[in-house]
Amino acid sequence: MNDKSKNESCAIKSCAIGPYICGPGHPLLVIAGPCVIEDEAAGCEDMTLTIARRLQRIAEGLPVQLVFKASFDKANRTSADAFRGPGLEKGLRILARVAKETGLPVTTDIHESHQSAPAGEVCEIIQIPAFLARQTDLLTAAAKTGRAVNVKKAQFMAPWDMRHVVSKLEAAGCDRIMLCERGTFFGYGRLVSDMRAIPQMHELGRPVIFDATHSVQEPGGLGGATGGNRAMVEPLALAATALGTDGLFFETHPDPDNAKSDGPNMLPLDAVEGVLKRLVKMRDALLE
Repeated sequence: MNDKSKNESCAIKSCAIGPYICGPGHPLLVIAGPCVIEDEAAGCEDMTLTIARRLQRIAEGLPVQLVFKASFDKANRTSADAFRGPGLEKGLRILARVAKETGLPVTTDIHESHQSAPAGEVCEIIQIPAFLARQTDLLTAAAKTGRAVNVKKAQFMAPWDMRHVVSKLEAAGCDRIMLCERGTFFGYGRLVSDMRAIPQMHELGRPVIFDATHSVQEPGGLGGATGGNRAMVEPLALAATALGTDGLFFETHPDPDNAKSDGPNMLPLDAVEGVLKRLVKMRDALLE
C-alpha cells in the first residue's frame, strides 16, 4: 500500500468506547485532560478532578463525546531529571476516582506490557504512545485487555504502514481500534502535520483521531525539555476537522506555562470551550 491516491473506498468500523461510539455518523470524540497527573503531594488528585469536572461541564453543553485523559507515568521525557508522574498504582487510583465521580470514560497511555491489565481495569481506552507503535508485545497486551485501543502513529511511520498495527491488534483479538495522527518528524526538533494521513488511515477501515497538541511539539526544543507552539493547536484541529477526523485529542491545564509536562503545547483550560465550539460549528457545516 502506498500513497492512497486511487480514491479507493473502505468501510470504517466504528469503535465502541463505554457509552460512546467513535466513527462516521457519530458525534465528535474528544479526548482531553492534562499531560500527566502531577505530584500527589501537591494536591494533584484534587487538581485532576477539578480539570475533569470542568471538561465534563463543557462537554455537557456540546454535541461531543468526552473521554478524560491523563498519564500516570511519562516514561519518554527528554531529560532524566524531568517529572514523570505518580506511577501506575497511584495514577490509576486517581483515574478511577475521576471515572466514578464524573461518569466520564478515562484513558491513559502504557509503556510496558505488564501495565496493560491494571490499566484495562480502569480505562475504557488503552493508549499506545507514538514511539511504541511498532512494539508487538505491547500491542498484544493492550488488545488482550478487551478495551478499545488508540495507537498514535509513530513520528517516523507512514500512514499506510499503520496497517501492520491494525493487523497485530486484530491477530490478538482486538476489533475496537483507533488510529491517531500526531505529526511527523520534519528535521531536528520540528514536527509537521501531513493532513493526508487522515484520509489515508481511514483507508485502513478504522476511525482516526487527530492529536492537536502533540502535533505542535518541538521535541527537545527547550534543550532539556520539549517545546511547542500552542497557537497552532486550533488551526491544525480545524484542518483535521475539515478532513473528516472522527475525534480530536487535546491536552489542557489551568496554567500550562507552569505545568510539569508539555506546557508549551497544551491548551489553557479556559480556552477549551471556545475552541470546541468553533470546531463543532465547522463540523456541523460540513455535514449539512
